[in-house]
Amino acid sequence: MSSYYYDTGAAAVLGIVILFSFILAIAAYVLTSLFLMKIFEKAGVQGKWRAWVPVYNSMIFLKLGDLSPWLFLYALGATILLSWIPVIGQILGFAAFALMVLAAYRVGQKLQKEGAWVVLYIFLSIVWLGIMAFDKSRWNAHIPPAPWGGNAFFGDRTVWDGIPVQPSAAPAPGAAPGYGAPQGYAPPQGYQQPGYQPPGYQPPAPGAPATPPAPPSAPVTPPPAPSTPPAAPTTPPGAPTTPPTTPPPAAPPAPPAPPAGPNQPPANPNQPPA
Repeated sequence: MSSYYYDTGAAAVLGIVILFSFILAIAAYVLTSLFLMKIFEKAGVQGKWRAWVPVYNSMIFLKLGDLSPWLFLYALGATILLSWIPVIGQILGFAAFALMVLAAYRVGQKLQKEGAWVVLYIFLSIVWLGIMAFDKSRWNAHIPPAPWGGNAFFGDRTVWDGIPVQPSAAPAPGAAPGYGAPQGYAPPQGYQQPGYQPPGYQPPAPGAPATPPAPPSAPVTPPPAPSTPPAAPTTPPGAPTTPPTTPPPAAPPAPPAPPAGPNQPPANPNQPPA
């Protein structure tokens, strides 16, 4: 009878422990996803849902930390498959955690934190995530390249839609390693890197002389202003004061006088009358 009560009490305690662990795991998942969502927003990741997908959010965290996101998937899968081996399983689990620590170190640098902050992540990762999520730090991807950036296996070479490519994942070709933009620096809007060539641009052939630009045309000289103003128009002649006089026509000559009788000769027409 006593063994029955003992077994029942042990089962009840075990059930309470399992329920409490489940609630704690749900709370840790919610807080971790919320903190990652805020960090992803600072980094410019599109889509808040990415922070709430298990495993996928850790892969994005590695990508932001300049590590290949497939490394976490490889380590997690190997840990699950080989966990039945006493030593190998623990080593693989530690390797997956080490990858997260390296990513946290790089993410902290991009959030303008010193490297010593990674110690807090090792012991209290959820507290580290909360500080990085809600402090006033701003994301700065222009930091010195990662030491493993030149390694094709560890360095990030992936391009995922909605997740910004980190310029610090690998050193630029020909660039001096170990140097980057100062902390807090962000390139201005519309900034283009030196040597950038727009699409369709064809550089001139080497050795060909560059054609000098045509000189600007001389400005058109306006006509000179007249030295003296034009003379005023002359006054038209005035109307005549008196109309011209026309001499009157002469009076017609007097007709000849009729004869006095038939026997009297006609008078001389040139003789004036009596």
